[in-house]
This record gives sequence, C-alpha cells and structure tokens, in this order.
Amino acid sequence: MREVGEVLHTARSGRLIIRLADNEVNAGSVLLDSKGRNAAKVMELLGPVARPYASAIPASDKAGKDGQKLFLSR
Repeated sequence: MREVGEVLHTARSGRLIIRLADNEVNAGSVLLDSKGRNAAKVMELLGPVARPYASAIPASDKAGKDGQKLFLSR
C-alpha cells in the first residue's frame, strides 16, 4: 500500500473531498484506510492535473474522518 491522499472534509452531499498527493488515482479507484480496509470509492477528480482533489463515496459511516490518510493498493 502507498499513501495517495488525505481527507479534507465531508461535503453536504456526503461525499469525501480528498487532497491527492499524486495523479495516479483514477475515477473508480478504491481507497483504503491505514488498516487496509475499504474507505472510499473515487467518483470524480477535480482541480489541477498536477495535484488534483477527488470526490469519493465513503464505504461506511465511520470512513473518512477529516485528516485521515488514504492509501491505494498496488
């Protein structure tokens, strides 16, 4: 697993807004928490190409606390 971003906040729609560390994450990617559990599924990418944001649907009510680091499985 490698770290790909951090949860900034939860939008009114319930989606997580994530600041991505790189641009290797695509729409449809499943992001994991630090314990390797599904945390969110990326629905769309926003912002600059070099360091985009992602809008993602949380996997559960407990997933995606502000500041939580998210990972991508290789």
